[in-house]
Amino acid sequence: MTGKLHTILIRKHITVAAAESCTAGLFSYLLTSTPGSSRYFTMSVVSYSNESKSKLLHVAPSLLKEKGAVSEEVALRMARTIRKIARADYGIAITGIAGPQGATFGKPVGTVYIAIARRSAADCQLFHFRGSRSAIRTRAAKKALQLLLKSILKKSHL
Repeated sequence: MTGKLHTILIRKHITVAAAESCTAGLFSYLLTSTPGSSRYFTMSVVSYSNESKSKLLHVAPSLLKEKGAVSEEVALRMARTIRKIARADYGIAITGIAGPQGATFGKPVGTVYIAIARRSAADCQLFHFRGSRSAIRTRAAKKALQLLLKSILKKSHL
């Protein structure tokens, strides 16, 4: 899957930047595992703490307090900001609870939001992954790759 994505990103001259929380850079690792990825991958920020989300990704502390770091609103803000900072065509953000701790009422372990921002629009999806911490992180990173590919293919058909 990353091979197909790699080919499309290069052929269409599309750039990507990432803001990752629960995946700790795994999405970026997977996306850049193919030689030549510097042609499309501009940068990544791994932002675990709320303080770093505020300082680096311009997520308002009030938003973090009201919605929580694991929320659609925060994921969208992270994706939009990383896209702008990196001057990339696409910004991807992943925030969630990989476990085994961190679950809250309404947000069990495995809750993950993945947001994709383009210049003209941004979308976010909620997922509930099962398994170990490692499995949740891997599933989230791979799902983000799938969503990026789907978004690029959908946009090219408009």
